[in-house]
Amino acid sequence: MIAAAACLAGCASTQLDAQWADPQLVSGQPLRGARVLVVCESPDQVLRRVCTDQMTAQLVSVGAVPVPAPDVGDGANSPPGGPAPYVAAARTANAKAVLVTAIAPNGSVAKPGFTLGVGLGGFGGNVGGGVGVSVPMGGTKVETGYAANASITDVASGRLMWTARASEAASADVNAQVSALSKAVVAGALKAGLF
Repeated sequence: MIAAAACLAGCASTQLDAQWADPQLVSGQPLRGARVLVVCESPDQVLRRVCTDQMTAQLVSVGAVPVPAPDVGDGANSPPGGPAPYVAAARTANAKAVLVTAIAPNGSVAKPGFTLGVGLGGFGGNVGGGVGVSVPMGGTKVETGYAANASITDVASGRLMWTARASEAASADVNAQVSALSKAVVAGALKAGLF
């Protein structure tokens, strides 16, 4: 467990923005070795799949047994009315807890293309003047940063055990962002004492 904690702490540069834990439900590593239903929510199917893969790998690294939730395949798979349908699915899968992670855009940054400049000027002992022209080449590129809102719910009681939010700076590599968010979320749950 110490090796997993060190790896998660060293690998995760993304930090949690905020977290909360129920002290009655998180003491004593209640999810170490336990089956955990993994649910990722996003209107984007690619983000759901990448998130599920990353969360599954991170849970394995802390000694849990991840059980991916069935994919509904029609966009956002968030059920109405909170985590209750997920808790029912977790009971069917014989899981002790449900980890729900919602991945969503957190902000965008516009980055202009490169600029071509041409200038004229005078050199020598005389006073000179200059004129410069700068022309943007290429279009503006928009990069998006993502955030993860995660929660772990106890299946037996239906109570929220832990919840956290992590965010990433805007970049073009969405897979790397989701990976970093997954590491930060599971590292936070590990630090809170769940694993």
